[in-house]
Amino acid sequence: MNRLALVVALFALSLTACGPKPSATATTETPADASVTISSPAADAKLKAGSPIPVTYDVIPGSKGGDHTHIYVNGDQKGVLMKLKDTHTLDGLAAGKYDICIKVVNKGHAPIGVEKCISVSVE
Repeated sequence: MNRLALVVALFALSLTACGPKPSATATTETPADASVTISSPAADAKLKAGSPIPVTYDVIPGSKGGDHTHIYVNGDQKGVLMKLKDTHTLDGLAAGKYDICIKVVNKGHAPIGVEKCISVSVE
């Protein structure tokens, strides 16, 4: 009887081990109750080179682990934003085109898929 139970258990285990594998490229759903708004500067704004750039934002972190936000300029992190609604001032930028993004991140600082980006020109 013990031998039969062992055979049945091993057979069941082999079926489980041969089942579908989880995808290595699993995607995370974007939380529907989370959002980021950048109210200033406006998208496609033309800004003065070397002048400080106030970025006014409003964040709803949502229920899927959003904890705080990070601000990026052309993909480079420029700050950690702990307030949900505030104005963060970026140092003046040289002439050129820039993407300013605010991303909601979890406590481990990993983005959760909620972000807002705007493009600006500095002249």
